[in-house]
Amino acid sequence: MDDARDEELLTIGAFAARARLSAKALRLYDRMGLLVPDHVDEATGYRYYRTGRTERARLVALLRQLDMPLAKVAEVVHADGPGAAGLLDAYWAGVEARVAGQRTLADYLRGRLSGRNSEVYGKFVVETVDVPGQVVISETRHTLADELPAWIGASLGRLEEAAGECGGVAAAPFVVYHAEVSMESDGPAESCVPVADEAAARTWSEERGRAWQSRVRVEPARRLAYTRITKAQVAHPQILAAFEAVEEWVAAQGLTVAGPCREVYFADWEASGPEDPVCDIAFPVS
Repeated sequence: MDDARDEELLTIGAFAARARLSAKALRLYDRMGLLVPDHVDEATGYRYYRTGRTERARLVALLRQLDMPLAKVAEVVHADGPGAAGLLDAYWAGVEARVAGQRTLADYLRGRLSGRNSEVYGKFVVETVDVPGQVVISETRHTLADELPAWIGASLGRLEEAAGECGGVAAAPFVVYHAEVSMESDGPAESCVPVADEAAARTWSEERGRAWQSRVRVEPARRLAYTRITKAQVAHPQILAAFEAVEEWVAAQGLTVAGPCREVYFADWEASGPEDPVCDIAFPVS
């Protein structure tokens, strides 16, 4: 980006004007190592920049217009061309995921604040499905909402790995909420992975499962009322709208909730985008 052959030096004020930045911004970029002056006068402390540094200065300014944190900007400007583009792609994917989640949350809050909850619930399609009995290996934990996503990912990862010793994963993993999980209530929640071989699962639990406080149990056959949601809708508290929509539908159909609610994860979480369906919000009903 820099033209080392261009020896013309500009004062910080002149360079700032050429780069369409403020001198204050240039001083900040200097402290962060994003755009270090080409020369600093030892007597006066004045900073001087080669005119060829203009492109990098403008790149930094443009990246900041994306609300990119300075530390991430530093990674981009110090990377090579393809590497820098990859870092930008990763950052922007995170922005889009965050905005998608915020959009979902805004819709949920708008319905709540306006008293038109039914309009929010109407966006969810609720159906029923009969699920056969399953042998599951599981972990149970008391956790608040802010720690829940990390624990779900870690616990399901451990259980899916262990399923290899238990005949393999037999159906989509799920998380059961035996009591409310919020910022005030800590559940507990139970991560479950259905497995194919009950005897092997019980052997695994006796030999290795205790270290994780895991257990083996038989999940009975159930009829589930469920709605399918996207990755953006999974975040708390917007996910509450999906739970409430299913509860409202169950009541309207004259059904009875017959067990704790659950989230069934059927998609590859890492490979899914914000608008991709990844999870079913479900209640056992009778």
